[in-house]
Amino acid sequence: MGQKIHPGGLRVGVIHDWKSNWYTSAKEFPQYILEDVRIREHIYRKLAHAGLSDILIRKDKQRITVDIYTARPGIVIGKSGVEVDALRKELHAMTQKNVHININEIKRPELDAKLVAQSIAEQLSNRVAFRRAMKRALASAIRSGAAGVKIQCSGRLGGGEMSRRETYNEGRVPLHTIRADIDYGFVEARTASGRIGVKVWINKGEIMPEGFDSVTSGGDVRLGDQDARRRRGGASEGLGASRESSRGRGPDREGLGPVKRRRAPGGPGGPGGTGRGRGAGGGGQGRGARPGARPAGGGRAAQLRHRDR
Repeated sequence: MGQKIHPGGLRVGVIHDWKSNWYTSAKEFPQYILEDVRIREHIYRKLAHAGLSDILIRKDKQRITVDIYTARPGIVIGKSGVEVDALRKELHAMTQKNVHININEIKRPELDAKLVAQSIAEQLSNRVAFRRAMKRALASAIRSGAAGVKIQCSGRLGGGEMSRRETYNEGRVPLHTIRADIDYGFVEARTASGRIGVKVWINKGEIMPEGFDSVTSGGDVRLGDQDARRRRGGASEGLGASRESSRGRGPDREGLGPVKRRRAPGGPGGPGGTGRGRGAGGGGQGRGARPGARPAGGGRAAQLRHRDR
């Protein structure tokens, strides 16, 4: 119960690719893994202020290719490429192999979970109210086109004595839907009262297999947009829709069918007619009266005789 799995690891091999691509024998396997760990730790430590999102590594026998995804490529490259050259020399000294570095810019950092978590963590470190930081990031991601966002902060929020957890979400974040492209990021904010963990999940829509014809006729419209459109005020369904549409319309009542019109208390039981009540109307036989029964108001003598018994 309550066991969580990394959304990226769950989708590796289905819609996501591995972040390290190389092949080696079982004897050299541990060395290659430790080499990857050291490369990533060194880059994250050296370029912590550059808004790094992801690092992909590809290896040959004598060559390492590192792809760095960042929101601030100018800081990573440096003036006339000084910073990236220094980084290349440091990695070459660590691995003793030829290193090639590719810098890729992230066009929309509001839709990258790692960058959103970093932004919230920086605001928490600068003593910004955690609710304001979370809501601002949530609104920015939804405005940029995300199908759903969930943000969670845990720790001594607001400097409180007891740690607690706060979560804000909007839209759909289906963690068990494998074809849903869900980005996940985790960053720790260092504050005066301790560390606060920030987790961000962003649903970027659904990645469908090749040759799949979408149900919608809107071309490249994501399936997740159908629910998002309904949540944002599109055509609604169910009891809520019938309740809205029934205003000013008598026959339909909340989608439950036409209402039977009630008859007036006097009814059609006039003189000589058949009323629905127990008594007879003006000499006519009532529907509820027993056959052969004495008419109502049957004389003063009968009432006195009954009382004398």
